[in-house]
Amino acid sequence: MPPTLGTNVLGRKVLYLPSFFTYAKYIVQVDGKIGLFRGLSPRLMSNALSTVTRGSMKRVFPPDEMEQASNKDDMKTSLRKVVKETSYEMVMQCVSRMLAHPLHVISMRCMVQFVGREAKYSGVLSSIGKIFKEEGLLGFFVGLIPHLLGDVVFLWGCNLLAHFINAYLVDDSFSQALAIRSYTKFVMGIAVSMLTYPFLLVGDLMAVNNCGLQAGLPPYSPVFKSWIHCWKYLSVQGQLFRGSSLLFRRVSSGSCFALE
Repeated sequence: MPPTLGTNVLGRKVLYLPSFFTYAKYIVQVDGKIGLFRGLSPRLMSNALSTVTRGSMKRVFPPDEMEQASNKDDMKTSLRKVVKETSYEMVMQCVSRMLAHPLHVISMRCMVQFVGREAKYSGVLSSIGKIFKEEGLLGFFVGLIPHLLGDVVFLWGCNLLAHFINAYLVDDSFSQALAIRSYTKFVMGIAVSMLTYPFLLVGDLMAVNNCGLQAGLPPYSPVFKSWIHCWKYLSVQGQLFRGSSLLFRRVSSGSCFALE
């Protein structure tokens, strides 16, 4: 869908890409409301498998019991505890991501079929057969590495930032110190997720790239040799954060990417 001409806060004319609601309205016009739920089944299965995997790992490899820090001095000396907890979370997240990623790939391909009006991927079982036949076992894990890297950077960035803010910036003498500390990790999660968005974008683009669907082939998308090639291309085009905004989506100066 073409961008529209608008003005920014400084009064300058800029091109804006369609918003989330514009895309949703268009999908409903073409496919009906059911079109908004393309890829839902494999996505739900992926989330369920990830949850079950994490729960099973906690039962088989329970985390060590550690006392909770109760004051500022405890917080300053608890870096080792944070590192240990984050390492444990990282292993669980990486294992669950690897097991659930094949279903994520299927979900993404079911979604992007909308672009070319294709029906190559429908049911989960038939999609598994198609991917294995055409791409082999590795076809189920395209885009996995950037997703794993994004998860690792997110966990370490969020936990360490929250720890240092709680330990060194939030004073115990402040009456609302406990309340602030309880929200620090949540706020840091939002901030770090914005920084790790390019990893998710690259991983999702690789999941559909050169898979036989129009959305993953020229002119909609170049054929990428690797996820690093995809990252470099998006970086040059100023598109590493494309799709991260739901409403005000301005076209970057170097953008020439057709597929949104």
